[in-house]
Amino acid sequence: MTKLFIIEDDPAILRGLQDGLSEERMTIQTAADGEKGFRLALREQFDLIILDLMLPSKNGIDICRDLRNKGIHTPILMLTSKKHEADKVLGLEIGADDYMTKPFGMRELIARIHALLRRKKNVQRPAQTAAFGDISVDFVKQELVKGKRPVKLSAKEFKLLRYFIEHDGDVISRDQLLDELWGYDITPTTRTVDNYILSLRKKIEKDPGRPRHLITVHTAGYKFLK
Repeated sequence: MTKLFIIEDDPAILRGLQDGLSEERMTIQTAADGEKGFRLALREQFDLIILDLMLPSKNGIDICRDLRNKGIHTPILMLTSKKHEADKVLGLEIGADDYMTKPFGMRELIARIHALLRRKKNVQRPAQTAAFGDISVDFVKQELVKGKRPVKLSAKEFKLLRYFIEHDGDVISRDQLLDELWGYDITPTTRTVDNYILSLRKKIEKDPGRPRHLITVHTAGYKFLK
């Protein structure tokens, strides 16, 4: 049975989530405090976390960032009443898998939950470490070393690199990357993907202008070569 963890401090919203998800054959655990929710997410294994942005003691952004830094890759669907684009981008940048703005429809929320669960199920043996060229990377510790020099990557860049490594040699379209790594959020575009690719190339390629590992496939997308 799917184990769902909801971190939400609004009793009315929490009750609505529990009622709406009661027929989805899920075990639901809840926390109304950010720090308590964070500690529980570290201790126990969940299939998916629904995370409010504004919480007492520890906000959702910090929870998401710290979970990813601790090597917790459980899918996170972030909820917030804020409507500014910057909040959506920040949530996705630090490792959230999807994003919904309150108020939201229960049917759409359920659809997104199932989409994230399917995506998680389809990922086989996620890469923990990798090495190519003069690069070594530890995805659990979120550390990348080029030569002997540590290189800082964002959570989304680590996620992007990991996805390419797990699909070594496959041509990946921009739309596929948006669907797999950014989910349903409407803010990112194919240009967003291109910008992340350019940034990642600057960090992993000896000559970003003539990449050896992260290759552009004309009209089709990108592929990774070790």
